[in-house]
Amino acid sequence: MKILAIAAHPDDIEYGCGGTLVKYSRGGHKVYLLIMSEGEMGGQPEIRKNEQAKAAVIYNVEDVFWGGYQDTCLPIDKEIITKIENIIHKIEPDFIFVHYFDDTHQDHRHLSQATVSATRYAKNVLFYEGPTTQNFAPSVYVDISKYFKEKILSLRAHRSQVARTHIEGHNIVDIASSNTIFRGIQSRVKYAEAFQPLRLFINI
Repeated sequence: MKILAIAAHPDDIEYGCGGTLVKYSRGGHKVYLLIMSEGEMGGQPEIRKNEQAKAAVIYNVEDVFWGGYQDTCLPIDKEIITKIENIIHKIEPDFIFVHYFDDTHQDHRHLSQATVSATRYAKNVLFYEGPTTQNFAPSVYVDISKYFKEKILSLRAHRSQVARTHIEGHNIVDIASSNTIFRGIQSRVKYAEAFQPLRLFINI
């Protein structure tokens, strides 16, 4: 299978579905990333792109595509929808992962809404959560107990961002670890990532 993960910034994917992508890639499936900005509001673009490349190696990504938008300025318009559509047509993914639409960060919110339009003909589209997600009620869980270490390593690859949580005493690894444990408790496994489907087909 082919899997496409879409994000507004470097490190969003690692938090939201990094463990799931490792599980897919270790199972022989092909993983692709589409990142719409270089995250320049959180650091130097060259550093952030290099960090994303290091994280991508951990789950053996086939290719990383960049959207070329300015951080914090992702629009909802025909252009961004078409860019997403073009990558979908190029890859023909079986599964697509993207931000949940109820999010306090405008880039996450706008990208999610644009992706809903761009994936209107796609079968399997699932929303992942992030630290700024609100009102997330997942109904799909992926057991990443065997891949928790790799998820954390992929987050640590974004060295410039680990401490940028605006929460005293907790870095992004602390927050992601806690959330993964919580989702694991909900789904009765050790560690899990959770998703809310836009559409999900079950093959019987």
